[in-house]
Amino acid sequence: MPRFYIPKNLTANLLNNVSVSLPDKVARHVQVLRYQPEDVIDLFDGSGMVYQAEIIAMGKKNVDVQLRDCKSISIESVLKITLLQSISSSERMDLTIQKSVELGVTKIQPILTERSSQRLQGERAMKKIERWQDIAISACEQCGRTVVPEVSPVTELSEVVGNISSDSLKLLMSLNQPVGLNEFALPQDDITLLIGPEGGLSNEEESLAIKHGFTAISLGPRILRTETASLAALAAMQTLWGDFV
Repeated sequence: MPRFYIPKNLTANLLNNVSVSLPDKVARHVQVLRYQPEDVIDLFDGSGMVYQAEIIAMGKKNVDVQLRDCKSISIESVLKITLLQSISSSERMDLTIQKSVELGVTKIQPILTERSSQRLQGERAMKKIERWQDIAISACEQCGRTVVPEVSPVTELSEVVGNISSDSLKLLMSLNQPVGLNEFALPQDDITLLIGPEGGLSNEEESLAIKHGFTAISLGPRILRTETASLAALAAMQTLWGDFV
């Protein structure tokens, strides 16, 4: 059944039997898919609740639905993974956001580093965050997640590494005397993963991260592109410690 994200709590509408007008973007999507009145779709609000909704009216620009039922669904990973992703080129960054959500990441923090291919600031950075958040929402719609990971505002690496909880297992993808990921014992469920840009983190940036408690890790002898490194590491973590079976 098709699933669509609605950024509002729908419980009151269900309890009071009040219809819901879908947001413009969702309404357009429903219309493009050629759904009709009496068709049923699923809505989720990001809190873990999924609502069964029947289309009751469809205009040129609006779609109204009546909520029929709701249930709590969670397929969230047992691992709470924050991805510190150095900003890469547009297509690579979009891919990283989409696939990391499918792989169960909890939060994505885009970071600026010395070799980041995009230097995002101000309004341009805000528009990128909006786009990346939309990509995260679409990935949740596709993969069945009912909790939407947050894509945080763009931040300098130096401002991030010192503000991470000491309770988090801090990992840095690096070729500088790395430890194999499979050499770690089952960690606490809070993990922070730092991935560099296309050209890699500078020596100074790696030293700064290690100073703040990060451990260099590797997934093998081959050098991975930034988007491959992120996704391969997430998949490996889910295999070693998470919900991949």
